[in-house]
Amino acid sequence: MVYLRIFIEGPFPSPHRGRIRRQERQNYRVRKPLNVAVIGAGPAGIYASDILVKKTGGNVHIDLIEQMPAPFGLIRYGVAPDHPRIKGIIKSLHRVLDTEQIRLLTNVHIGRDITVDELQQHYDAVVFATGAVGDRHRDIPGAQLQGVHGAGEFVGFYDGNPRFEREWDLSASEVAVIGVGNVGLDVSRILAKTGDELKVTEIADNVYDSLAQNKAETVRVFGRRGPAQAKFTPQELKELDHSDNINVVVSPEDIDYDEASLEARASSKSTDLVCQVLEQYAIRDPKKAPHTLQIHLFEQPVEILGEDGRVSGIKTERTELTGDGSVRGTGKFTTWPVQAVYFATGYRSDAVDGVPFNSEKNVINNDGGHVIDEEGAIVPGLYTTGWVKRGPVGLIGNTKSDASETIGMLLDDAAAGTLPSPTAGDITEAFADKGIDYLTWQDWQRLDAAERALGEREGRERKKYVEWEDMVAHSRAQ
Repeated sequence: MVYLRIFIEGPFPSPHRGRIRRQERQNYRVRKPLNVAVIGAGPAGIYASDILVKKTGGNVHIDLIEQMPAPFGLIRYGVAPDHPRIKGIIKSLHRVLDTEQIRLLTNVHIGRDITVDELQQHYDAVVFATGAVGDRHRDIPGAQLQGVHGAGEFVGFYDGNPRFEREWDLSASEVAVIGVGNVGLDVSRILAKTGDELKVTEIADNVYDSLAQNKAETVRVFGRRGPAQAKFTPQELKELDHSDNINVVVSPEDIDYDEASLEARASSKSTDLVCQVLEQYAIRDPKKAPHTLQIHLFEQPVEILGEDGRVSGIKTERTELTGDGSVRGTGKFTTWPVQAVYFATGYRSDAVDGVPFNSEKNVINNDGGHVIDEEGAIVPGLYTTGWVKRGPVGLIGNTKSDASETIGMLLDDAAAGTLPSPTAGDITEAFADKGIDYLTWQDWQRLDAAERALGEREGRERKKYVEWEDMVAHSRAQ
């Protein structure tokens, strides 16, 4: 047993320790070095890996294992293509993956290619950061009609996720989007823009071919509560108006606040800015543009209407504030003619075979970092972070603090000597025995270069390959 000096940056809100002052030093009695697998190479997994490297002073080996052929998760497959500012985060993630203590292994499906029990034979600890890409269950009457979609399905299409559709029916001239968060804004903006506006981005040819046929003229975004309860970020909301083809509309009667709403504005700069932007949209003169994007607040969707099995409209009930930020129905109903409905009401994580999962909350069972079983007992050596730990809420900053909490628990356990002892050698030997065609960081760099070269021919920064086989082939090309 050797001593490893670990620098703690804290605080870690863990039930297993008190608050630790920033930059406080402690000695931990742990094996040297730690050998850790992080499952999921999106922001949550990459930040957890980065924090682990820093807090161990580099005395760690991390295998960052990803199911997709390419890393970066939500940043590559969940951010709208016309958001280069957000996609710039990839540059910082690139720097993390260049760290010598981190080895990227992609194109590996945990639970199918290799089991969790097998993984634990190779590592002191396994951290699950598998994110959330599915759509939450839709229980509104009419949700089964043709023309009803989950936002995640559409995002997967236009972001070129190889697990999603290659073509999309955009024949609806009037569209409803349910949900007043940033995903709802992304979906609405993509639907309201023209294909040519988006062709300068990294979208693949199949995505452009569908978007070029888009017939949407009116996009209606519905939220059941008011301005102070909307989950937009101010910048996202402002960016709706950057397109000359979109007239953003908010009805003046949708600008209303109760006591709790005013308190929310006073206590949050972001909330106040969102309210200000919505107020500006509500009072300005209409913008001359071919497409209208109207944000409807205080309208609760209650039923999707259909004819011959297809969407023909959506019925909403007018709501009103109750004083505490909640709303109640007024009994006033409106029917809006639409031919397609998109639910942007949240993502859903999928279970990982061999890991305790809460199917009601759609998260891995955990106590804030440790994976726990149905009885609440800690499963030794298993941890979780990101959306699969806490649900699909929060921004990048939340992901970092979330990862710090989980890694803090892992290092506490390492110091206490309670981590399991691996019994097998390098995981790539097991991959070879099983015939798993894994890819590496160097392989990603080849795919990255191929996509950039493809885009450069058309004056773009990048153009994505979307077929799984193509991604693997370009990763292997010499």
